[in-house]
Amino acid sequence: MKFKISTFLLMMLPNFILAQSQQSTEMGLDQKIDKAFKPFSDFVSNVVFFEVYNGAPFVIVLLVFSAMFFTLYFGFPNIKYFGKAIGVVRGKYDHIDKSSSVNSDLAVDGDIKDTISNESKEGEVTHFQALATAVSGTVGNGNIAGVALAIALGGPGATFWMIVCGLLGMSTKFVECTLGVQYRDIGKDGTVYGGPMYYLSKGLKEKGFKTLGKITAVLFAIFCIGGSFGGGNAAQSNQATIVIKDLLGLDSNSAGAIIGIILALFVGIIIIGGIKRIASVTEKIVPFMAVLYLLACVYIIILNFNLVDDAFSLIITQAFNPKAIGVGGVIGVLLVGFKRAAFSNEAGAGSASIAHSAVKTKYSASEGLVALLEPFIDTVVICTMTALVIIIFNFGGTFEYGGTNGFVLIDGVAYEGAGITSMAFAEYIPYSNVFLTIAVVLFAVSTMISWSYYGLQSWKYLFGRGKLADLTYKVIFLVFVIIGAAASMNSIWAFSDAMIFAMVFPNMIGLYFLFPVVKKQLSQYLSAINKEDS
Repeated sequence: MKFKISTFLLMMLPNFILAQSQQSTEMGLDQKIDKAFKPFSDFVSNVVFFEVYNGAPFVIVLLVFSAMFFTLYFGFPNIKYFGKAIGVVRGKYDHIDKSSSVNSDLAVDGDIKDTISNESKEGEVTHFQALATAVSGTVGNGNIAGVALAIALGGPGATFWMIVCGLLGMSTKFVECTLGVQYRDIGKDGTVYGGPMYYLSKGLKEKGFKTLGKITAVLFAIFCIGGSFGGGNAAQSNQATIVIKDLLGLDSNSAGAIIGIILALFVGIIIIGGIKRIASVTEKIVPFMAVLYLLACVYIIILNFNLVDDAFSLIITQAFNPKAIGVGGVIGVLLVGFKRAAFSNEAGAGSASIAHSAVKTKYSASEGLVALLEPFIDTVVICTMTALVIIIFNFGGTFEYGGTNGFVLIDGVAYEGAGITSMAFAEYIPYSNVFLTIAVVLFAVSTMISWSYYGLQSWKYLFGRGKLADLTYKVIFLVFVIIGAAASMNSIWAFSDAMIFAMVFPNMIGLYFLFPVVKKQLSQYLSAINKEDS
């Protein structure tokens, strides 16, 4: 059955593309794609973000209160275990959970034999590689375009709530990534299959809720595939295309689709390699691009050091007394900040546990500790740096906060997302448009290749682990690279937000049923560390 479904999807895909290209012949290719995609995007967004109180979507409320609960239950792990988390990444405790069994003759699906000589049955990648892969899935254009969108809509105060969301999200990441390792599947050839679909099905069965576990696992897999097409793919190619078009001065109605095709070809070459190929790429790209981007932010902040205290003052005061037009008061700016932060760091969505589940370790809590660093790196550090640059840039009243749909007017020209950040950089760094274009493209590509792995794991869970199933997913994934590049920002981000946040619903069911397991695993790992130290 799984083989037949994959075959059908692969056969129908060209017909879908042809049907869309035959619509609205008077429009350019980009407009055709956007027109076909927008109704679906709007429908999905309206379903996921249903409101429960004063305009607050239920999914945001669920994320906030769950993060607070886990933070309190585990005694503020985001603070208490921060140092140990860094130690695990550095390899300080490798001697505790290191595996010794090796079989270099094994061929792993999607991997090259030479890359698995040091691999054991307990996992495929190191703590650092797992963190780099997961961070590359979260650190992306949400940090550049997403922050700009948050400030454009909610003003400086949105930054405060982004930071709060990041700090609380560290606890949620710790829980879900511990479970990702605890309930992972390991094939006979050493390949790891992990993520919420496994801890939902296996963990809830263990608790006596087998049917609920199966249903929630399938729902998560479906939403994760959608998330890989949206936030992990289309939103990234969309922002990369915006900055490329601005840099090259392209205004053709088909320029986006052409750029998307080029990006799709590049990404397609990379994702053939599997998780270890992805890990080997991301562990080099992620630190490089993050450091380069942060250095540029630090340079701008140092140039305007006398304004930093004023910027933080605005961030704090406008979090509780927002000045942005139409933001809807404190609740409005809080929702803007939490929505953009949660989209950026994905804490609660469960996606990162898929990457972390591939780690080589015998203690699941060791990787949970590593994972809590992600929201800190992504939101507390990188998002805040971006926000400071934009706020400092706008001290002279360059644009008005609260722009419609995230658009702002700068010198009579409308800018959105990464375009706003690009203008802020251009104010202080010569030729920064070239630098930021490179940064945005690198962020986009690294996020896409990591999310292709997340989506593929979910696809395998639904349709089997055969080669045809893999090929079907990868073809559809690459088509969404082109859709994202061609469609409008509003359509793409509405769909992307909806798919990422839809994952929260089934994932949270698993976290609430299984958090006692996490506490037990944490105690075991800390005992092992203390025994070695004594």
